[in-house]
Amino acid sequence: MKPLLRAVLILDALLLLAFGLLFLLTPWTSLYNALLLVQTQPALVGQGFGVALIGLAWLALHASIDGALTSTVAKVVGHVNWLTGVLMLVWLLGLHTPALTGFGQIIAVLTGVVLLVVGLGGVRLSGAVRRREKVRLGEAAAAERAEKQAAKDAAKDAANKRDSARATAGFPAYRAEPVVEPVMPVTQPVSPVSAAPLHSVVDEPGLTASERAARAETAAARDDARNAAADAPGAPRPPFHG
Repeated sequence: MKPLLRAVLILDALLLLAFGLLFLLTPWTSLYNALLLVQTQPALVGQGFGVALIGLAWLALHASIDGALTSTVAKVVGHVNWLTGVLMLVWLLGLHTPALTGFGQIIAVLTGVVLLVVGLGGVRLSGAVRRREKVRLGEAAAAERAEKQAAKDAAKDAANKRDSARATAGFPAYRAEPVVEPVMPVTQPVSPVSAAPLHSVVDEPGLTASERAARAETAAARDDARNAAADAPGAPRPPFHG
């Protein structure tokens, strides 16, 4: 659709350039007489109108290249063309002014019809292109909003994952470790009998026979008293071993 509109703009530019040059040559009387056209009076007005048409032709040609100006300029140029065509038909067919010969009148009427058709076609094409551009811009905006929302969701998920990771790092997982029971040393009670000296004092050197006998009797009496105390009913007994 847009390439067709650009082609219409190029056609508009050529038509506007032709009419602009024709009006710019208004003082050339012989040319107008050869083309059976009526000269614009005064010539200054015709030349000023020719300069305006040439500028409009340049704008149409520039819009056919620059896509950002295509629809807008095509709409403006289209309205100018079809309004000019209607004006020419009204004056030539309705008011029969200016008075032209048969061939000149046919050429003028055909020119008015061409301007009318090309102008209306350009306006309709520009409207269609504008609607398509609006739809495309809406789709692009919707896609951009969807991308932004997806980026926000991804950032939110990443933030939630970081928070959960930090929370997990703050509370380390519990690991059950085996409890090592202390080993208590085994102690054996010392019996009263074993507490007695292994070597009796009677074996000490330097003692006389009588002293050794007295000490032996004393040790025997002490052993008998200790054994009697151990054999008593209320006396504590050592634990049983083996």
